[in-house]
Amino acid sequence: MLLCIPNVLTPAQVAVCRRQLDAAEWVDGKVTTGKQSATVKSNLQIPQHSPVAHELGEIILTALANSPTFISAALPLNIFPPLFNRYENGGHFGTHTDGSVMTVPGTTVRIRTDVSATLFLAEPEEYEGGELVIEDNFGAQEVKLAAGDMVLYPATSLHQVRPVTCGARLASFFWMQSMVRDDGQRTLLYDLDQSIQALALEVGLNHPQTIKLSGIYHNLIRRWADT
Repeated sequence: MLLCIPNVLTPAQVAVCRRQLDAAEWVDGKVTTGKQSATVKSNLQIPQHSPVAHELGEIILTALANSPTFISAALPLNIFPPLFNRYENGGHFGTHTDGSVMTVPGTTVRIRTDVSATLFLAEPEEYEGGELVIEDNFGAQEVKLAAGDMVLYPATSLHQVRPVTCGARLASFFWMQSMVRDDGQRTLLYDLDQSIQALALEVGLNHPQTIKLSGIYHNLIRRWADT
C-alpha cells in the first residue's frame, strides 16, 4: 500500500525543523547505506548520533503517535529513529530497495523494515526535481508532497529519488516494523478500519453492524499480528 498522509507536522513544527536543519552539520549520506545502494546514492545526511537528529526525531515520533491514519496504516510495532537527508546540486538516489533489517544506532535492537516513510520538510516549489518514485503494482508512482506531509510505502518496493537540479530537498526518512508484516494484510486491515470509522460516523459506534465489523477487525489482528 502506498499512502500519503497530509499534515503529519504542523507549519510551526516544520519551521522548527527547518531552523535546526539549516544550522546543522551535514555529512555524506553513504554512511547509512549498504554496498549496493552506496553506488547509486548522492546526498547529505544529519549524523545519526547528532542532538539535532534526536530532538527533531522526537517531534516526529510524537506527531506519529497522534496520527490515527498512520497508526491504522502502519500498525507499528517498532519505529527506527527518524533520519534526515538533503538533496541539492544534482543529488539523487538511484533505484534501490531498502535493507531488510536495520540496527538502531548504539543498541543491539534490530528492526525488520516492513514499511518505509518519507516526511517532506521542504515545499515543492523550493526545489526542482527530487521526486520520490516508487514502483508498485500500478507502475511507477511519483511523490512530491508539501512540507509536513508524509508518504508510507512497502519497504520491499523499488524506489528512487530523482536528481535535484535547483534548490534543496529536505526530508526525514525512517522505517517501521509492523505488527502485521504482510503488506496485503495491512492494506485489508486499513481499508476495513476506514470503513468502520465511516460507518460509525453514519450510524454510531454502538450500532450492531459497527460492533460486528469492529469484532472482525480485531479478530484479524489477533490472527495476523506479531507482538
